[in-house]
Amino acid sequence: MDIAVAGAGYVGLVTAACLAEKGHKVACVDVDAGKVALLQSGKSPIYEPGLEELLKKNRKRLWFTTDNAAAYRRADVIIIAVGTPEESDGSVNLRYVWEAAKQIAETAEKDCVVAVKSTVPVGTGDQVERWINENRENPVHIEVVANPEFLSQGTAVKDTLHASRIVLGVESPRAEKVMKEVYDPFALPYVVTDRKSAEMVKYASNVFLALKISYINEIANLCEMVGANIEDVAKGMGMDPRIGGRFLRAGIGYGGSCFPKDTKALRWLAAGCDYELKTVQAAMEVNERQKVKLIEKARTYVGDFRGLEVAVLGLTFKPGTDDIREAPSLANIAVLLEEGANVRVWDPVGMENARRVFQKEVAYCSTIAEAITNADICFIFTEWQEIRQFDIRRYAALMKTPLVLDGRNCYSLDSAREAGIMYVSIGREPVCPAEVRRRLRENEDVRNG
Repeated sequence: MDIAVAGAGYVGLVTAACLAEKGHKVACVDVDAGKVALLQSGKSPIYEPGLEELLKKNRKRLWFTTDNAAAYRRADVIIIAVGTPEESDGSVNLRYVWEAAKQIAETAEKDCVVAVKSTVPVGTGDQVERWINENRENPVHIEVVANPEFLSQGTAVKDTLHASRIVLGVESPRAEKVMKEVYDPFALPYVVTDRKSAEMVKYASNVFLALKISYINEIANLCEMVGANIEDVAKGMGMDPRIGGRFLRAGIGYGGSCFPKDTKALRWLAAGCDYELKTVQAAMEVNERQKVKLIEKARTYVGDFRGLEVAVLGLTFKPGTDDIREAPSLANIAVLLEEGANVRVWDPVGMENARRVFQKEVAYCSTIAEAITNADICFIFTEWQEIRQFDIRRYAALMKTPLVLDGRNCYSLDSAREAGIMYVSIGREPVCPAEVRRRLRENEDVRNG
């Protein structure tokens, strides 16, 4: 089929590449000429494992352009995958969706289906279809389908090619038939429903996962108080098929471009119906508190951060991506800088994006060892494999005081004990060697005069 994708952002680019991989001819449209030029050269503007390989492999079936008319004119299916940023009140800004709808209405010259893959409020598909057909330039039949995505950054290519399901929100047998022609090569199960239900599936799914994360973090905090181990608790819970083990890793909260935005949007949608989603509100509050959990823990050992040499390992909101949006590291670094710490950071792929936030305020290090050498304290905010595989004994060898606060539980408690470091994690007892406690007290006495 001839498919056009509006938007070469995260969702649009991965979708376009995977559709081309399955044999479709795909035109991907973006307003950013620099991004389009980069893509035309076979390079990806975002870090996502496996994506650049797909772009190069499918260059004969996949092309990139800023000319929306050329892409939309003869397309059988047009996928809207533009950004839907949040407003200050938590509502969704649909500006880019409406721009894409306007371009489609002006340029489509054959009957087609428009699939809205962007995350949009329930009812948006109805509005988009009505607007396009009231404003189309040519006498063509255009139907709109809700087709939400469920990819996860870091595994987006796999999540698209081997998805758990394809959700289609359709209002006619013809639209269903066309969309199944798009996705039949993927050989995945379908959930076919109406547009509004499909739009709600997206929000309900993402927000449920956010609830699950906040819940396990609450249980982790309670485990610390009563002396239980959250990893054993989560393992015991996850073996129950009614619960499942995914998204039960305790830590310092969720971030990224989806969960924070979608929880706010669903709360806003409910408020518009004069209904309060109390569980969602609670999850959001828990997550905000959890982000600075390590800072609170650190204060029991160092008081404040004035003049301390602080190492930060991991900047992105999760491993496998260079995305730092809503990453817990950002809020924590801001506190550290405000209190006068000297901050050194390391991340395998996220430092370029971090430089747009902290230009000269922090020192960017090329290795973990460089970041922790002579540090008074080390924070771990992202569970990169490079951190998990780093020899834990090197913290004791390189740091001025081996105090490691791990927001992602990268190391076992036994390995921390053997290494002789003070190791504070989430939902587990702290490892506090007497010698390190003594050195911390001496350091605090010197700092306080």
